[in-house]
Amino acid sequence: MANYAFIDGQNLHSGIMQVGWRLDYRKLRGYLARQYQVTTSYYFLGYLESQERLYVYLRQCGYELRFKPVTKDAYGNVKGNVDAALVLQAMVDFAHYDRAVLVSGDGDYYSLVAHLRTENKLGAILSPNRGYCSTLLKKEARGRLWYIEDMRHLVEYT
Repeated sequence: MANYAFIDGQNLHSGIMQVGWRLDYRKLRGYLARQYQVTTSYYFLGYLESQERLYVYLRQCGYELRFKPVTKDAYGNVKGNVDAALVLQAMVDFAHYDRAVLVSGDGDYYSLVAHLRTENKLGAILSPNRGYCSTLLKKEARGRLWYIEDMRHLVEYT
């Protein structure tokens, strides 16, 4: 079985930071492999040259990185919205995986989740935390939604 994970890196990072602990990316990659038989884990994020050490580490953990150029908003905050890139990758690879695991709580993925579910390819949605999960995803997940905050003991950086 070839299952793929599609990870919205900013959503994951922000969601875990909101609940006040640090994620161990190596442990998460292992969890995805064991729990969902994930063979390929795409990690989508905005590219910043200053974060090169992080990118090396994520690759060492087994993630395939997919970058999007970053922009800055009116306040100078860096934005790297990866939603479209993640959805496109999920559709480009559609024939190559049996099940998809989405790691995000963003409601912008509602249509992707609906399509995956209709095609019997939705493995799971892992939202970083309850407070950061869209009601649209909760509705469309239909019993396939879990929260990373509940598996803290398995994936926390210690």
